[in-house]
Amino acid sequence: MPSLYRDYIELTKPRILMMQIVTLGMGIFLAVDGPAPWGIILASMVGTVCVSAGAGSLNHVMESDVDGLMERTRNRPIVAGRVSRFSAAVFGFFMSIMGLAILFGFVNNLVGILSFLTLFLYLAVYTPLKKLSWLNTLVGAVPGAIPPLGGWAVITGALPAQAWSLFLILFIWQLPHFYAIAWIFKDDYEKGGFKMLSVLDPDGLRTARQIIMQTILLIIVSVFPIVIGMVGIIYGVGAMVLGGYFLKSGIRFYKSRSIADARGVLKASVFYLPLLLVFMIIDKLL
Repeated sequence: MPSLYRDYIELTKPRILMMQIVTLGMGIFLAVDGPAPWGIILASMVGTVCVSAGAGSLNHVMESDVDGLMERTRNRPIVAGRVSRFSAAVFGFFMSIMGLAILFGFVNNLVGILSFLTLFLYLAVYTPLKKLSWLNTLVGAVPGAIPPLGGWAVITGALPAQAWSLFLILFIWQLPHFYAIAWIFKDDYEKGGFKMLSVLDPDGLRTARQIIMQTILLIIVSVFPIVIGMVGIIYGVGAMVLGGYFLKSGIRFYKSRSIADARGVLKASVFYLPLLLVFMIIDKLL
């Protein structure tokens, strides 16, 4: 793969992009009741990929000044001089505008509005807030949780309770996930001037408490899809087992506040979400 191509792929933040597509797809899958409108679904996927890629690239531009201060980001394309800030900005604006045009033009206005809201919150609110307040993680979880709403809106053009239950699960899941990441890379975040909770919490007690509280809240909101009749017992059993495993990792971190146990929380979170979605899929298919 040519190096410049790899650099532009990196600008899109492919892991975040993949998460956006998976959770959008999950919303679509659960909302479909009858023949699937494949043309509209394809347009929603393409548009979402473009907007997410554009947001990732523009975030690289906005944070290129501090990326060079942190060990884990100092080799990013702009910092390393492989892609200019101007080129990355042009790419980001082009992808974002093209994505929004596809969503508004070929899907529906609600999906377009949700995508624009994601872009705005990520770039105009979350990114600058990272240097101002540890609450940036809470705010940043909002755009991260919007894609399943978009998926439901692709099919129904509305946002019923089922869509909001997916939003809540994804919103809460991100909190212990990112608190663990922030603890693992707390030294880097401090060098970059980011006001992450881990930077303001030298002994890790507040971080650990947040992880436990948010994981308990996640277990609670994971029951909502059952309460509203969206899924059944297979999902319910799976959600409780996964939630218990996730909480156990958080309690272990609370006792030690070590980097190793923070990695354990991160590992548990990475297993939790895709497996929870798998249980949803199985429950719907059966």
